[in-house]
Amino acid sequence: MTEKIERELDQRKFRNEKHKAVVNLVYTYNMISERLQEIFSRENLTMQQFNILRILRGNHPEPCTNSHVKERMLDKNSDVTRIVDRLIKRGLVERCSSEKDRRKVAISITAKGLEALSRLDDYKHQEDAIMDNLTDEQVALLNSLLDELRG
Repeated sequence: MTEKIERELDQRKFRNEKHKAVVNLVYTYNMISERLQEIFSRENLTMQQFNILRILRGNHPEPCTNSHVKERMLDKNSDVTRIVDRLIKRGLVERCSSEKDRRKVAISITAKGLEALSRLDDYKHQEDAIMDNLTDEQVALLNSLLDELRG
């Protein structure tokens, strides 16, 4: 019987199991990204914009520097400055001067940004549902394996 990734991609053979795993991870990442983007689009946000808002909410009421946000981003290749500029235009975040060092500029989430995230919190069950095909034990094992893969 053909494995599911082979059926999904209509590909009979992979170079080896490692190659198959890499292809499977990339394919699965894209599927998960699409499902998450459906949720974030309810507030007209990209995944990167949502990630920045989530980071700022976690640090709220303290502001964050762009470099701190970049360190915590899931997508390390994101152009934080450009994304923040778009969020500022929408009134979801604001720039502020540091009280300790006026040369430093920080960003913080606005009430409007907090409200947008609060509305998205209502869809957490849909985020969790992405893993519904796995048992709790399998999810824990998957987390452990992914941690090892990055290690």
